[in-house]
Amino acid sequence: MNKIFHIVSILSIIVISFNTIQGQTSELEDSSLNSTEFRFPPLQVVLDSVLKRSAMLKFRNNHIGVVESTLASERIYWSRNLGVQADTRYGNLSNFATSEDGSNNTASLTTATQFNYSVGVYIRFPLFDVLNRKNQIDLAELEIDEATSMAEFTKEEIRQTVIRMYQNLILKQKLLKIRSRSFSDGSLNKQMVEKEFKNGVVPLSEYVRISGITSNLESDYEEAMSEFITAKQLLEDMAGFIFGLTNLKR
Repeated sequence: MNKIFHIVSILSIIVISFNTIQGQTSELEDSSLNSTEFRFPPLQVVLDSVLKRSAMLKFRNNHIGVVESTLASERIYWSRNLGVQADTRYGNLSNFATSEDGSNNTASLTTATQFNYSVGVYIRFPLFDVLNRKNQIDLAELEIDEATSMAEFTKEEIRQTVIRMYQNLILKQKLLKIRSRSFSDGSLNKQMVEKEFKNGVVPLSEYVRISGITSNLESDYEEAMSEFITAKQLLEDMAGFIFGLTNLKR
């Protein structure tokens, strides 16, 4: 009779513990899932923000402006061979004049202070500039095409990087949910086994085994949490804003 009563008592404890653990499991799962839910902005919003803030892309676009200015200079380079030259003088000038009337020769020397000036236009066409002009313009145009292509290449690289980081962040969140759920289940299982161990139902070896499994699940959860936070902060740093409201505490 005592043996039957003892068995009934153990079964009652297990049933009560199971019901309690079920309720705790539901609450803990809800808490874990809610703590790792984030409202990620649309991918295009992140892309636009990253492209706008990219220092490398700004450098590429500025380089386009530099080579465009070079081309404009090459187009008017010929004008350096045209110019106006002026000369002015002021001071004492000596004038010597002679006259001859057939029988007499007259010579005179005068000294006066006066202002003289001269203005002239010059045109030069060096042969090298004439022959090399087309090559210089073609080279400047090729440099513009090269700079534009590099800017587009940089933009493509940034887009591909952001897309990979964005999808990786979503994956990290899903993995974190899975690890969180596994850790919650393992923790509750450990609590149940601990109660049964205290009541003498479960041997020490089983309690130690379950404790080791729970510790591994906790380690996996913390690793997943760290990877998720790192991926999230890296993408936020590139985009320049925070993604949604966060509460990562368990």
